[in-house]
Amino acid sequence: MFLHIIAFLFSFFVTVAIMPMLVKKLRQFKIGQVIQQDGPQSHQSKTGTPSMGGLGILFGLLLSAIAVLILRDKLLGEIGPKAIPSFIAVLVLTAVYALIGLVDDWMTIRPRNGKRGLSSKVKFGLQFIAAVGFVIWLMSSGIVDTTISFGYWFSVELDWIYAVFAVLFITGMANFINITDGLDGLAAGLTAILALVLVLAYLMAVDFRESHLLVMLLSALAGSSVAFLWFNYNPAKVFMGDTGSLAIGAFIPAAVLVLKLEIVMIIAGAVFILDGLSSAVQWAVFKYTRITTGTGKRVFKMSPIHHHFELSGVPEQLVVVRFWIVGLLFGAGAILLLALSLIK
Repeated sequence: MFLHIIAFLFSFFVTVAIMPMLVKKLRQFKIGQVIQQDGPQSHQSKTGTPSMGGLGILFGLLLSAIAVLILRDKLLGEIGPKAIPSFIAVLVLTAVYALIGLVDDWMTIRPRNGKRGLSSKVKFGLQFIAAVGFVIWLMSSGIVDTTISFGYWFSVELDWIYAVFAVLFITGMANFINITDGLDGLAAGLTAILALVLVLAYLMAVDFRESHLLVMLLSALAGSSVAFLWFNYNPAKVFMGDTGSLAIGAFIPAAVLVLKLEIVMIIAGAVFILDGLSSAVQWAVFKYTRITTGTGKRVFKMSPIHHHFELSGVPEQLVVVRFWIVGLLFGAGAILLLALSLIK
């Protein structure tokens, strides 16, 4: 636990140190947020706020990764032969998703021929290809098995279906976290909570020395996210952008697949999942009712559901804090259930 506290603090202070310089550069190059006209009117005042601030989180994570690799023998002792390859593979996937988000952010801020950002098909297609490549490597390398388990309660062998699950797990969580990044501090706070819950769950349930490097990075991610929150909480001085949200959204599930904490993440990350699914429900109901009745109907005043609460009169800061509280409750529930499942 001491080493995880060190990783958290190191990443926190690195990110705190880099963020003022990053925000200054983003302002200098006029990399400002573009607010959609169909979004909540209260958000129009945020137009021009520096975006792509997720680079600060990624910088803190990168330096932490370098430190862990350099000091791994002194910090962790002997590690298994598969630890480094899985560590690097997860970081490569994270970098690919960060690049997709970076291109999308840049094309949104600097549109060409009137088109802002990557098309949804291209954006998801690139994510899907990257996830498939990662899962193929993961399965062929023998780093993970095809079983999903939860303590002593159950263990299910999925065989080839696990590969399908893993791809959907990565792409789904990446987009859920991306969708949730819509209010000041919301995604950063929930990310810190989820990362810390996963670290605690790993320390409780698993004795995978070969995956310990990734657990250290989860602690570092929590530190970077809290540091980013210092600048991102309402009124935000900088936004994460797709650069940060997609990268985080790929890193966490990819690490979880290696650490075999899939069920814990599904429970602890339920706020991300439910917020993302609210957009899917809104879209599906609108399409269905428009086809069947000629007039599209909406379930929520606006999706994702955090905007529904805003339009219902709940202040943005209060929505964020309440989502954090629910995230903490889901995290506590995941830890409690895991502890019970470990009792023989």
